[in-house]
Amino acid sequence: MRFFLTIEYDGTNFVGWQKQNSGPSIQETIEGCIYKITQENISIYGSGRTDAGVHALGQVAHVDIKKDFEPSRLMEAINSYLKGYKIKIVDVKETLPDAHARFSALNREYEYIILNRSAPPAIDEGKVWHQRKLLNIKKMEEAAKILEGTHDFTSFRASQCQSKSPIKTLDKLNILIKDEKIFIKAKAKSFLHHQVRNIVGTLKLVGSEKWDSEDVLTALEKKDRRAAGPTAPAFGLTLLKIEFPKNIFL
Repeated sequence: MRFFLTIEYDGTNFVGWQKQNSGPSIQETIEGCIYKITQENISIYGSGRTDAGVHALGQVAHVDIKKDFEPSRLMEAINSYLKGYKIKIVDVKETLPDAHARFSALNREYEYIILNRSAPPAIDEGKVWHQRKLLNIKKMEEAAKILEGTHDFTSFRASQCQSKSPIKTLDKLNILIKDEKIFIKAKAKSFLHHQVRNIVGTLKLVGSEKWDSEDVLTALEKKDRRAAGPTAPAFGLTLLKIEFPKNIFL
């Protein structure tokens, strides 16, 4: 049986989604819990490899399990072993056997939060990027529009990115402000490594009025990572949700 797991996690104390030798990962932690339930050596395959410190409300992974399980029972069983970890399975669905958490995804949506006030965060520490200086939201919105659509995003791509092509289509790059928080939401079928964080770092330069929209356009056209802004910290980023075709679920 193939199941899709929707996963919520706080990435603060993990080396990221993917298993690594340098510390605990989200993937490895969940695999260990499923082994305790099934006694099967399984692997789970995520829709995206979030970096160390990045959070998720709607990461999705698929897993193949030989034993029969009702989806709700499987969710409860995994969560019982996840006590003590800031990882929770929030939904489980049975899917067609060829459905794939990564390759079947229609789009992915990320959110980056900037706390824009003088005082640093208390409750939201580790979840927001604190900026003391008041940012110019209107200028950030104008610059964001330049990056929407299909472009060569080499200037916003990490040097270790393994994607075959730097050309991506950014369906949405919206900036919203609520109280003292700035929410930057990006939606696309897929993203380059660090693409969202590099975009946020660039937009912060615009909001600080060190750059303007023309500088962003120039950075995009240069197709050189050194031409764009800095990489925003990982802890402000959350994978919100991933959309799939409805006909892959049983």
